[in-house]
Amino acid sequence: MPREAEPSNNERAFILEALQQNIRLDGRALDAFRNIELELGDEYGVADVQLGNTRVVARISASITAPFPDRKFDGIFTVTTELSPMASPAFEVGRQTDTETLLSRLLEVALRRSSALSTESLCLLAGQKVWSLSATCHVLSYDGNLLDAACIAVLAALQHYRIPDTTVKGQEVIVHRVEERNPVPLAMLHHPLCVTMALFEGGEKVVVDATLQEQQCSEGEVVVTANKYGEVVQIKKLGGVPADALLLLNCVDIAVAKVKELDLVIAKALEQDATERDVGGLMAELKAENER
Repeated sequence: MPREAEPSNNERAFILEALQQNIRLDGRALDAFRNIELELGDEYGVADVQLGNTRVVARISASITAPFPDRKFDGIFTVTTELSPMASPAFEVGRQTDTETLLSRLLEVALRRSSALSTESLCLLAGQKVWSLSATCHVLSYDGNLLDAACIAVLAALQHYRIPDTTVKGQEVIVHRVEERNPVPLAMLHHPLCVTMALFEGGEKVVVDATLQEQQCSEGEVVVTANKYGEVVQIKKLGGVPADALLLLNCVDIAVAKVKELDLVIAKALEQDATERDVGGLMAELKAENER
């Protein structure tokens, strides 16, 4: 089974010695993210996120299906990931790696089990027809901190997506085309985002948004998922050195501050996309304060 190339002993010693002096190879502060580039597609529900050299594209699709027997009033929302050899030689086609399994589970908890999306709003006919929403993450390039990039991409795609408007007549569901009615945004209850922190020096030093080399030299990782209001969705300790309560509280404080920054990046991208789509200036015409 292919593996990611490990840093040499000299590279490892250099990275660790630099971190002891609070220096990172790319010049960032210990609690700083790499440059985030977020592009929303021409088609609704497509988000392309580049976090340093890590790049993830998320796409939302929807179809009408029957609900689960025990959840008659809830639609279906699933998150899937696709890691190809194009992103890293450690990934193989048709074989799920530990990285992909962990990524899928963490995204599942962060976005689906946290009820970020109101599945009740996806119900069309109770017990008969509901919207089945699928978010697919395509990893195009991998240089560490895959979870944060994927979470940003999926959340941005969900907020960007527009689902076709429908009309229910008796037992019949009519799905309207875009030409007939404008599609409607999804009912998002909150916007959880993941922040991954690498631990060094027995947990005494916390590094945000580690690159692949920093990740390979780390002694463990802590993942905190929260929204901009400071509500914590999940805390995961991924292997390595033990973490006490004070360390986890420190990680939560860092994550909550970073989530507000990430949420602002997504909000700006969505606002810019809405402005670019408003070609005819319809929104300006509808404003009460526009000149008569």
